[in-house]
Amino acid sequence: MVTAASGGGAKASSTAGAAAGVGARAAGAGPATGATTGPVAIAVAQFAPGDDTADNLERMSRLAGDAANRGALLVVFPEYSSYFTPTMDASWAEHAQGLHGPFVRALAELATELGIHIVAGLVERIQDETRVANTLVAVDPHGELVAHYRKTHLYDAFGQRECEWIVPGPIEAPQTFPFAGFIVGMQTCYDLRFPEVTRHLVDAGADLVLVPSEWVRGPLKEAHWRTLATARAIENTVYLAAADHAPPIGVGNSLIVDPMGVELAGLGEEVGTAVAWITPARLTEVRRVNPALQLRRFAVVPR
Repeated sequence: MVTAASGGGAKASSTAGAAAGVGARAAGAGPATGATTGPVAIAVAQFAPGDDTADNLERMSRLAGDAANRGALLVVFPEYSSYFTPTMDASWAEHAQGLHGPFVRALAELATELGIHIVAGLVERIQDETRVANTLVAVDPHGELVAHYRKTHLYDAFGQRECEWIVPGPIEAPQTFPFAGFIVGMQTCYDLRFPEVTRHLVDAGADLVLVPSEWVRGPLKEAHWRTLATARAIENTVYLAAADHAPPIGVGNSLIVDPMGVELAGLGEEVGTAVAWITPARLTEVRRVNPALQLRRFAVVPR
């Protein structure tokens, strides 16, 4: 009961079951009861943002419209959706915007028009005149900013130095938001290499994790991307939706993974959207068979 995607290399598989309610709950407990039943569709939208914010928004509008027309009620866009250049420089601070600036307002208007949630990466203006925050924003169908997250693990690896231009986000309680029987948490790109980030979200109740990314191409990087995204879903028994930049800078391969590690929908290298239907019933059943969260004996403690 799933559709797969426009764009290259799309694929899908099916899920079924009834939705359950939302609300804060202990990790591993499964969804709360009491909400409207039925599967819900989510989408990852893959494109290559550039240095023209208006053009980025126009392309995002087309992709979001495509996903919504195919039933998606939540669309995840990549990291740095508002502004991106292949090499970070002073222009990033010049083009940064606030959490309630024109870019987020445009996303809010689009979400309201389509009746969906939208999550995307923002180059956020901060008090530092030379650096910015790498921020995710989530807006709901009413146009409200319901959550944001500032990337905590900067990409100072594989020859890159994100810290020269980005200020790391604070370690704090995750901002989550309810969606169709799920609690949604967010993390960014390089965070995938740190299992405790996803576990921290799960401890806050998240059972659907969104990962906007700009996963840079390189030797073995595509394999790392797919392996880590799948591992984070399996070890936490959560749904995970990861949206990457399309090549030539990103690896592409945006995907949606279920709590057993099954890839429900995905994209190859082309611009497009991938749509999958998910349900809390699948989450509950997986956690019954594999109660790993309840059986664990270690907690996540910030350094």
